[in-house]
Amino acid sequence: MTASDRLALVWGIAFFAGAAGQGLSRLSGVPAVVVLLAIGLGIGQAGLGLIRPEDLGEGLKPVVGLLVSLVLFDGGLTLRLAGSDLRRSVSQLVLIRSVLGLAGGAALAHLVAGLSWPLALVFGAIALSTGPTVVNSLVRQMRLSPLLGQVLEAEGLILEPFSAVLALLLLQSALGEVGSWRELVPRLVLRFGGGVGAGALTGWLLAELLRRTPAEEGGSGLRLQLTLGWLFLLFSGCEALLPESGLPAAVSAGVMVGRRLEGEVKELEARIGELARLAITVLFPLLAADLSWTELSPLGLGGVGAVGALMVLRLLVVQLASVGLPLDGGERLLLGWVAPRGIVSAAVASLFALDLEAAGDPEGGTLKGLVFLTILLTVGVQGTTAPWLAQRLGLSLPAEEAEELG
Repeated sequence: MTASDRLALVWGIAFFAGAAGQGLSRLSGVPAVVVLLAIGLGIGQAGLGLIRPEDLGEGLKPVVGLLVSLVLFDGGLTLRLAGSDLRRSVSQLVLIRSVLGLAGGAALAHLVAGLSWPLALVFGAIALSTGPTVVNSLVRQMRLSPLLGQVLEAEGLILEPFSAVLALLLLQSALGEVGSWRELVPRLVLRFGGGVGAGALTGWLLAELLRRTPAEEGGSGLRLQLTLGWLFLLFSGCEALLPESGLPAAVSAGVMVGRRLEGEVKELEARIGELARLAITVLFPLLAADLSWTELSPLGLGGVGAVGALMVLRLLVVQLASVGLPLDGGERLLLGWVAPRGIVSAAVASLFALDLEAAGDPEGGTLKGLVFLTILLTVGVQGTTAPWLAQRLGLSLPAEEAEELG
C-alpha cells in the first residue's frame, strides 16, 4: 500500500467511525463524545490499530486547527451577551475561574497525577476550558432558563480559546522558549487580544459582504463558501503571525457576524452548524486513535483521582465565583457541576504531545493521557448526570416554555 493510499484510508476510517459513533449515540442515548472517544480508542493504538494518525505527519496540525476554528466560529455565531446581569455573571465567573482554576488544576496534576510542575501548569490551563459543543447540547437537553444556559455556553466559548493561548505560552515556558512571567503576560495579552481584534474586524467585513449577497437563486450556497473562505484565511493568517491567536479570532469573528446579521442568516447558521458537527464527528475518533495505553496506564488511580478532585474543585470555585450574582443555590450548584471538556482540549493536548515528543520530553504522552481521561470522565459522569440533577433541582423548564424561549 502506498503512502497516499494509507493517508486516504486513515481519513476514510475516521469519517466512517465518526458516523457510526453518532448513530450509536442516537440509538443508545449515551453522549456522542463518549461514544466517539471510545470508538477512536478501539480503532487506534490502544485497540485494533486500524489507523495511525501519525501517518498524516505535519498535515495533521493545520487540518485539526482549521476544523477547530470552524467549531468555535459556529459557537460565536449564536453567542449573545445581552443584558447587564448576563455580562456581569460571565465576566465574574471567567475571571475567578481563570485564576483559581489554573492554580488548582496544576496542583492536582502535580500532586495527584504526578506531572512535573511546568507541565502541570500546562494541564491546568487546558483544563480551564469547558467544551461549548458538549455544553450546548446539554443546555438544550436540560431546558434551562435563558440566563443560566447562556452563562454556561458563554463560559466555554470565552475560556476555550483563552486556555489554548495560555497553555501554548506555558508549554513554551516549559520548553525554555519563554524566559519569565514578565515575558509571558505581554505575549498572552498580545495573542489573545490580537486574535480578538483581528476576528472582530474580519467578522465586520464579512457581515457587510454577506449583507450584499442575496440569499435567493443559490446565494445561500455562496454565503457559505464566502464564510468558510474568510474564516479559514483569518485563522491561518493569525496562526502564521501570532500562533494560537487564530482560535480567539474565530470566536470573535463568529460573534461579530452573528450580532451584525442577527435574524438574517438562520440558514447560514444551520449550515455552519452541520459542518461543525461533521468536524467534531471526524476529529474525536481521529485524535483518540493516537492515544495509546502506555499514555493512559501510568496514570492509574492517580489520574482518576486527579480528575475527580478537579470536578470537586470546580464546584467550590463556582460557588465562590457566583457570590452576588442573580443565581439561586440550585442554579449555582448546577453551574458548578456542568463542566465537560471537549474537542479543543483534545486537539490542544494532541498537538502539544507532538511538540513535547519532538523536544524529547517523555511526559508529553502522560499530559495527553490525563487530558483525554479528563474528557472521558467529565463527559461521561457530568454529561449523564446533569439532566437528572437539573430535574431534581427544578431547573428544567416545561418543554412548551423552553420552545417559546428558544
